[in-house]
Amino acid sequence: MRLYFSPGACSLSPHIVARELGLELGLEKVDFRTKKTRDGQDFLAINPKGYVPALELDDGQLLTEGTAIVQYLADQKPSTLIPANGTLARYRVQEMLGYINSELHKTYSPLFNPTTTPEVRAEREAYLRQRYAVIEQRLGEHPYLFGDDFTVADAYLFTVTSWAKSLKLDFADLPNLLAFQARVAARPAVQAAMKAEGLIKE
Repeated sequence: MRLYFSPGACSLSPHIVARELGLELGLEKVDFRTKKTRDGQDFLAINPKGYVPALELDDGQLLTEGTAIVQYLADQKPSTLIPANGTLARYRVQEMLGYINSELHKTYSPLFNPTTTPEVRAEREAYLRQRYAVIEQRLGEHPYLFGDDFTVADAYLFTVTSWAKSLKLDFADLPNLLAFQARVAARPAVQAAMKAEGLIKE
C-alpha cells in the first residue's frame, strides 16, 4: 500500500495507525501548493479531490478520507486500535472520528487561511475551545479517548491538535488535552511517523 501525505497534515493520522500496526506502507509526499507528488506526478490525476490522505491499495484502488482510511488500516490486523465491525464499541469510535472531523478538523481550516478576518478567527477559536471542552472532560477520566487503549481516534485527535502549536493557540487551560498530546507524542510509532515526515529530527 502507498500513502499520499503532506508533512504534519491530517495524513499523519493514518501514517501513525500504520506504524502502530507494523504495516508495510510506502510514502509519497505531496506538495499542497503545486499539487505534485515528490516524483512530479499530477496529484489531481491520482486524487481529483486534491487533498491528502489518499491510500493506494494493493490492487491499485484509491481510498480517500482519513476517517475511512484509518478504519481500513486497523481492520487489516487484529489489534486494540479499533473494535470489531458491527459492535456498539465500533460505532462509538466512528462517532468520535466524526466529531473530530467535523467539529475540530474543519474548525482549524480557516485559522490557516491568511485572508481570514480577525473577527472570524476569534469566532473560530472560541468555537474550537467549546468543542475541545468535551474532549478535555473525557481525557480527565482516561489516558486515551476510550480508556487505557490507544485507538485510531486518538491518532486523529493528536494529529489535528498538533496544529495548535503552529497557530500559537494557548491551550494552557486544557491540561488533560496537553497531557494527552505529550503521552501520544512519546509513543514509538508516533515518533517514527513524525521522523519519517521530517517533523522531528533523528
